[in-house]
Amino acid sequence: MPVAASTPIELIRGVYATLDERIATGRARLDRALTLAEKILVNHLDDPAGAGLERGESYVDMRPNRVAMQDATAQMAWLQFMTAGLDEVQVPTTTHCDHLIQARDDAKLDLQAAVDGNAEVYAFLESVCARYGAGFWKPGSGIIHQVVLEQYAFPGGMMIGTDSHTPNAGGLGMVAIGVGGADAVDVMTGFPWNVKWPKLTGVHLTGALDGWAAPKDVILKVADILTVKGGTGAIVEYFGPGARSLSATGKATICNMGAEIGATTSLFAYDDAIGRYLKATGREAVADAADAVAHHLRADDDVEANPADYFDQVIEIDLSTLSPHINGPHTPDLARPVADLGAEATAKGWPLEVSAGLIGSCTNSSYEDITRAAGIARDAVAKGITCKVPLLITPGSEQVRATIERDGLLADFEALGATVLANACGPCIGQWDRQDVEDGVPNSIVTSYNRNFPKRNDGYATTHAFVTSPETVIALTLAGRLDFDPANDTITNDDGEEVRLAIGPGEELPAAGFDPGSDTFQAPPEDGSGVEVVVSPTSDRLQVLTPFPAWDGEDLADLPVLVKAQGKCTTDHISMAGPWLRYRGHLENISGNVYMGAVNAHGGEVGVGLDVTDGERRPYPEIAKRYHEAGIQWVAVGDENMGEGSSREHAAMEPRFRGARAVIARSFARIHETNLKKQGVLPLTFADPADYDLIGERDRISVNGLADLAPGRPVEVVIAHVDGTSSTISTNHTFSDDQIEWFRAGSALNLIRAQTRG
Repeated sequence: MPVAASTPIELIRGVYATLDERIATGRARLDRALTLAEKILVNHLDDPAGAGLERGESYVDMRPNRVAMQDATAQMAWLQFMTAGLDEVQVPTTTHCDHLIQARDDAKLDLQAAVDGNAEVYAFLESVCARYGAGFWKPGSGIIHQVVLEQYAFPGGMMIGTDSHTPNAGGLGMVAIGVGGADAVDVMTGFPWNVKWPKLTGVHLTGALDGWAAPKDVILKVADILTVKGGTGAIVEYFGPGARSLSATGKATICNMGAEIGATTSLFAYDDAIGRYLKATGREAVADAADAVAHHLRADDDVEANPADYFDQVIEIDLSTLSPHINGPHTPDLARPVADLGAEATAKGWPLEVSAGLIGSCTNSSYEDITRAAGIARDAVAKGITCKVPLLITPGSEQVRATIERDGLLADFEALGATVLANACGPCIGQWDRQDVEDGVPNSIVTSYNRNFPKRNDGYATTHAFVTSPETVIALTLAGRLDFDPANDTITNDDGEEVRLAIGPGEELPAAGFDPGSDTFQAPPEDGSGVEVVVSPTSDRLQVLTPFPAWDGEDLADLPVLVKAQGKCTTDHISMAGPWLRYRGHLENISGNVYMGAVNAHGGEVGVGLDVTDGERRPYPEIAKRYHEAGIQWVAVGDENMGEGSSREHAAMEPRFRGARAVIARSFARIHETNLKKQGVLPLTFADPADYDLIGERDRISVNGLADLAPGRPVEVVIAHVDGTSSTISTNHTFSDDQIEWFRAGSALNLIRAQTRG
């Protein structure tokens, strides 16, 4: 099916055509009513009649409808796909240029700087899309998740994307899952996607939001309840009258940040709000098709009536009583009402002054978000308030940008002194070339983004990032302080008068319709076989991959421990973003950041460990390189929720490239664990989490019984201590039979390559 700037209605009708039969199969096999997530999953099973359906246990093969990749992760995914031996992608695939645009001056200057500075990478992505039949969204198109919401997402569909915030599409009732590039390659090559049948968390929403409360507050509250790993292995399904009261883009905001609780994905049922959004974005035919099968695009009636019978856990939230919330710093689950932040910040010594406010990102850049925030800006200007610190606005897409410019909303922000940035990720992902504050200066920022790990936005460890709704961001930025409650406090205007900010309802959709803006989509040619994909052998941005070696059939014996990470070790800690984004297509160069942010459990140093070859202390990337060049294989040790954060498969590829054979942790984040498996690394968890404490800096690790590796069978690990004693411990894994074959082949890609080439 040809790749277009939107999902072809023929594809959608094909998905809907099988709903009756497959949902009936699911009901018969489970002998009960079905949730919405179960309906969509059953409809996309490779074998709906025979697949295991045990939650949290069964591995199943799925057939997603499409793949979407952002430019940072797409480079490595395409480099992997190029080795598979196929002439074209087997499912609709798009690449979106959004991550490599640095925020510094303004939209025009920053976009041009990105086009010039990333010319080699953009040329590679454009040519590889043309060669293999994929769509290409040029720089300036917008953030991948916003473009997907506007163009590709549809109720009841299933997609994967190489970014952890792919679940944004759940706002339109789509099962959209963030994955690593190797997972994407599976689907792009026409192979089924192997994944664990998820658990289900239900969130029952009642009432309706009012005043300063916004959809963002729903997910901040859920994150507060579930924590950063409370959604791991589960789909979060929102239902109830409160869910139906939210706009489609409000639903998307909530689904987007499901990544911050580790959820597989999040979604809402199809309803009138989703139908309105589909029609407003030129997809009337999709809305009509969805209307015809609407009874299949929501949970069965008994699910809402008796949710405890269908979900593994149920959370109740009354939107009418939900107050504006704010989370942070340093973790996305540290949430509290905005009104309580001042006292907590004072008690903990966080800087009370707000040094910058940032609005936008894939999480909060809809027309509705912008109208609410712009209304506050307009009210502030009328009341004689000016912004004393930088206020940065990031439109989510070219369509949103063009529309809010036409409707005068950008002018509202600019009248306040705000700077409008490019339609890109920018400050949200560490692509903020900050000029107003120097590194090392403790400061607080407020954003409507999703992540707030240290060094996330501006690369500064001393920046305290707090995440909240766009409405609250602009209020706190205008007040200039964290101890400001916009619902109850006043601001002193430029004339010394005490005034109160007003909040309006916002506009769900533009009355004059969306303005598409510039055409930034490039379809592939009908025949791309003659297109040359050029990767210079001397490039420092792109590097053709060499397959990882297959398992040699032997146990792992006496391997040194490169790193024993203490506390948070996110994908940002393992493979930092920011300036390292330029090397996402060059495995060797980007491995210069491996474990750079990890906190050494032996002494607390950041990014520095012991080189066992000579007893010297060095940065982890340097040690890893020395081990690699000396042919020394090694293991890494992690704490709870190892690999929390993004879908960044470089956090798995870099250790594998440098010689990692196993990562042993107290627990793993879902995507990182899968990425390690895909690259031929053993992710193991301590059967007794206290065994983490047994591993010393100079100890050696052996992993035994690998010839008998089997689903559900524990793996023996022997720790040889420096004093000559040893400890034998038990570890667990989540490998399926198919995934064990990835390990034996050396990587999942090695197995695919062998199968595609016969």
